[in-house]
Amino acid sequence: MLTVNSLANATDGMTRVALIAHDETKPDLIDFAREHESQLSEYELVATGTTGKRLQEDVGLEVDRKQSGPLGGDLQIGAEVADDRLDGIVFLRDPLRAQPHEPDISALLRICDVHDTALATNLASATFLIEGLAE
Repeated sequence: MLTVNSLANATDGMTRVALIAHDETKPDLIDFAREHESQLSEYELVATGTTGKRLQEDVGLEVDRKQSGPLGGDLQIGAEVADDRLDGIVFLRDPLRAQPHEPDISALLRICDVHDTALATNLASATFLIEGLAE
């Protein structure tokens, strides 16, 4: 059975999900968000700066934008995991061509493991995460 860290309850009961993508995978994340727009619009969304801007402009989702990845947005999202403020993260990374300025998944992976927070790193696991949170 899929278990997901459910904090969403402390304040307003909303499920809170972070969305992050390396430059080469941003189009994939935008397509994913379009395909799951009705479900994502039910969630409180958090994203790194550029990804969040694209989600707002290209998909029309409401997003709490953090700093861009190179400026520490991924660390801000990690802090939300540490504070039990996130139910899950979708981090579409480019495992073959990640650029030095892009967020590193290592710290997020570690903090998610420590706090038992779901972290999806590809489209298949992102679908499971979004569908699992809906249940």
